[in-house]
Amino acid sequence: METMIEFQHICKSYGTQVVLNDFQLSIEKGAFVTMIGSSGCGKTTALKLINGLLIPDEGTIRIEGTDIQTMDQNVLRRNIGYAIQGSVLFPHMSVEQNIAYVPSLLNRRDRQRTRDAVDQWMKIVHLPQELKDRYPWELSGGQQQRVGIARALAASPDILLMDEPFGAVDSITRTQLQKEIKAIHEDSGITIVFVTHDINEALYLGTRVLVMDQGAIQQYDTPDQIRSRPATDFVRQLISGQQQAAG
Repeated sequence: METMIEFQHICKSYGTQVVLNDFQLSIEKGAFVTMIGSSGCGKTTALKLINGLLIPDEGTIRIEGTDIQTMDQNVLRRNIGYAIQGSVLFPHMSVEQNIAYVPSLLNRRDRQRTRDAVDQWMKIVHLPQELKDRYPWELSGGQQQRVGIARALAASPDILLMDEPFGAVDSITRTQLQKEIKAIHEDSGITIVFVTHDINEALYLGTRVLVMDQGAIQQYDTPDQIRSRPATDFVRQLISGQQQAAG
């Protein structure tokens, strides 16, 4: 399989705190990678390194073989969707304007194409068309999160980064959003990297699950292998906790 994202000997510290040390990972094109681990283990740091929001102290990150530090950073970020908890929508923009933000930058002369993209993604994430002219404060938490996902996908990026995107919504809405993002991945083949604190969410969504602890990879495997053959005590405890909760 073709590699989409590659971390090569990445080191990243905040002051004296080492977050990632010689971190190495290859993510296949079209994978849905869920990242889970203890707080402060480096999940979000790794995610932000992919789109250049953070720069490694050492090492190289490549996307389809190209070192991202050699790329125009604006172009890099426009080609990578990014959705985070709470969606962080532009409050002064309507739903339509929020979703159209990146496509309008890319297609300045083709406004109909942008409008079509907005309509398409609103339909995919189950947002009624009558919400187009509303502003973020007029939406429910689930609707805001759907707008955030639609905005992240509206430019048809090759990669979608998601940092606990469903953490601020109720459990029913969360289940619906999980089903929707899983269907979007299956239909589009986009490469998704998804940070979560919920082992059930990680195992349900991921085609591959990355378990981290203290900046180190504990296991990178399929959900079935994570469940049946945990590689370390840390992974075993995660799975044990999930099974006890299910029981």
